[in-house]
Amino acid sequence: MKQRDVVIDPVARQDLTDIFNWVADAPGGDAAINYLGRVSAYINGFELGAQRGTLRQDLAPDLRITGFERRLSIAFVVEETAVYFLRVFTAGQNWEAQLMAKDNE
Repeated sequence: MKQRDVVIDPVARQDLTDIFNWVADAPGGDAAINYLGRVSAYINGFELGAQRGTLRQDLAPDLRITGFERRLSIAFVVEETAVYFLRVFTAGQNWEAQLMAKDNE
């Protein structure tokens, strides 16, 4: 298996911050740190075996989408030396429309 660097785009970092704040504000918000830790471990695990998820070239070249615990959709691109995480969407968000809107900017 090829090892690649994991790179998280600033927009995806903001998505993760927003998710953390949303979970922290909910009843039992102490789980936010644990949840974000699991998400981070999952993302960092892409340094090996990055060719996962569903290829969505209809939305953007080499774009892949993967899910996390049935609650998140994660958009990323695999290149020769790195995996670039572009966005992290919560369940219920129209992530396809958001990715298309960004692509048309």
